Amino acid sequence: MIPLYHDFTEESVLVFGGGAVGARKARRFAAEAEVTVVAPAFEFGADDYGGAELVEASPTPAEVADWVARYSPALVVAATDDEAVNDAAERAAREAGALVNRADVSGEREGAGSVVVPATAEDGDVRVAISTGGASPALSKHLRERIEAEIEGAGAMAELTGRLREEMRESDRTPRERRDAVRAVVRSERVWKALRTGESKARQEADRVIRNTGGGER
Repeated sequence: MIPLYHDFTEESVLVFGGGAVGARKARRFAAEAEVTVVAPAFEFGADDYGGAELVEASPTPAEVADWVARYSPALVVAATDDEAVNDAAERAAREAGALVNRADVSGEREGAGSVVVPATAEDGDVRVAISTGGASPALSKHLRERIEAEIEGAGAMAELTGRLREEMRESDRTPRERRDAVRAVVRSERVWKALRTGESKARQEADRVIRNTGGGER
């Protein structure tokens, strides 16, 4: 499998299964997509499904394809405790040209579907995905916790350097000079420290670094 990010804005996601796994998947995708969860019962309150549409139904394996055809999803998530239903969901998704995630099969093993939903560490617009290929969920969790600590403030740094790049395009600096200046800001511990105290202080430090780029940070 090849890691990538996919934009689910205005896309439909169909989740089969209303348990803990189905709820977690629904919350993940409801941040962007229109999510529908189909299950005979729901273990949690509506908020635990991220605002997804909850449809109480018990489709048999033979009926799953009709549900997929009805919603035309970009992604189907098979998260029931019935292997036959999950198998049918995977078949129907593939036949419809949709992505499919098998929550009952770990990682990149045969039958895991076409999509793996990795653990993620996030800070603002900075996101890091972690996968062990299904070999060790415990390791994925451990790495996520370590990375979360490491990228603290990275979202603010991304926002700051994004603005700097736009501003420097209007300057007389060469592309290489602009690139070197932004890299110097990203590598400056003083800028990282200032980001934790306030945006204005961080901008002052970044401007100082840029002025000194080429002659060393003073």
